[in-house]
Amino acid sequence: MTEPSERPPAKAHERKGSLPRTIKAVAWSLIGLRKGSEYQQDVEKLNPLHIVVVGLVAVFLLVLGLIALVNWIV
Repeated sequence: MTEPSERPPAKAHERKGSLPRTIKAVAWSLIGLRKGSEYQQDVEKLNPLHIVVVGLVAVFLLVLGLIALVNWIV
């Protein structure tokens, strides 16, 4: 049984994570460096839909950057 002062964890669609925090989490995840404690905070605070959208945008920008780099070199 839970204590009255404890709130149940927010559902995924009800989480209100900030855009800069989401971008930071996605950037660190793409690099592959992430502390376990920070990951746990992200799981509790960030909206999974926001993470997916920011991740797709980041991958799209990475691909565009690589294409531009190859065209510049060649």
